[in-house]
Amino acid sequence: MAWNEPGGGKDNDPWGGNNQGPPDLDEALKKLQEKLNSIFGGAKTGGSSNGGDFHLSAGMLGVVAVLAAVVWGLFGFYQVDQQERAVVLRLGVYHETVMPGLRWNPPLMDEVNKINVTKVRGITSRGQMLTEDENIVDVALSVQYTVSDPANFLLKVKSPELSLEHALESSLRHVVGSSKMDQVITEGREQIAIDTQQRLQGYLDTYQSGILVAKVNIEDAQAPSQVQDAFDDVTRAKEDRERLKNEAEAYANGIIPEARGAAQRQLEEAQAYKEQVVARAQGEAQRFVDLYDEYRKAPKVTRERLYIDALETMYSDATKVMVDVEGGNNMMYLPLDKLMEKSAVTRQSASAEPDMRQLTDKVIEQLRRDSQSSRREGR
Repeated sequence: MAWNEPGGGKDNDPWGGNNQGPPDLDEALKKLQEKLNSIFGGAKTGGSSNGGDFHLSAGMLGVVAVLAAVVWGLFGFYQVDQQERAVVLRLGVYHETVMPGLRWNPPLMDEVNKINVTKVRGITSRGQMLTEDENIVDVALSVQYTVSDPANFLLKVKSPELSLEHALESSLRHVVGSSKMDQVITEGREQIAIDTQQRLQGYLDTYQSGILVAKVNIEDAQAPSQVQDAFDDVTRAKEDRERLKNEAEAYANGIIPEARGAAQRQLEEAQAYKEQVVARAQGEAQRFVDLYDEYRKAPKVTRERLYIDALETMYSDATKVMVDVEGGNNMMYLPLDKLMEKSAVTRQSASAEPDMRQLTDKVIEQLRRDSQSSRREGR
């Protein structure tokens, strides 16, 4: 009797246990085979042990195949971000460029390369080069660029960044070599940067590099350090020249309008004086005509009136009058200032200003009296 058959004795148990034995391996394998056969459509009970092994191997291979297919399919999913583009190579050959989103490609057959097309990348370059007027300048610049064509960036050029550096140096040397030193160092930097960018983009398009140059900036442009002091002196002299020129233009812009304004003012004053003199002359002439008309109507009265007006005009600014009496050696003195004060006192209540017309009449009357008395004395 076998040791593992029912009713076996204690002595037949190789483990020395009592009613305890190892698991029945044949029974366990048979149950597993039945389960697998039920899953894959096989017979639940096999015949010989060879047939059972065959069914067991086929079932295991099926499970492994299904699991491998599931894992293979899961590894094919990937995510492309919004700022990225995915270049797909199928069996090493370009297949397509994938847009952002959740994508699937068969693993092991396709190779997916994600490239950021929105990131602004940059490189810098510095070097000494010869200008058109045979001077050496030291130029430093930086370039900002983005990837415009992911497929060309990945496949057309072996090393896009290195190609960009070489094309940048070639473009810069060509532009600087066609420019004079003053343009490179001072006012021509912006134009040199624009020309360099255009030429660099032309080279990159010819290479099909998939690179778009966004900005070329000349960071520094100067003479070699050995002669930098001399060039600094020249630069300062040019700046002084421009400053003095601007000051002279500002002074000219200020003095010329002032001179023009003064000249125009003098012209206007002369014109006004001319019109004033002409108007006064015309007024005097008209007044003379009017006086002549009145004189023709009453000659005596008009003569006296003119005489009185002349005396009034003459004595208006005089304070003392000395009169030489005809036919005598005495000279008469008329204190007009005293007479004016006396007249002012008498008319203080009416007016503060003297009446020159009355004063003149008094002077004339006094002169007549003195003249008559002197005539009588002479007789």
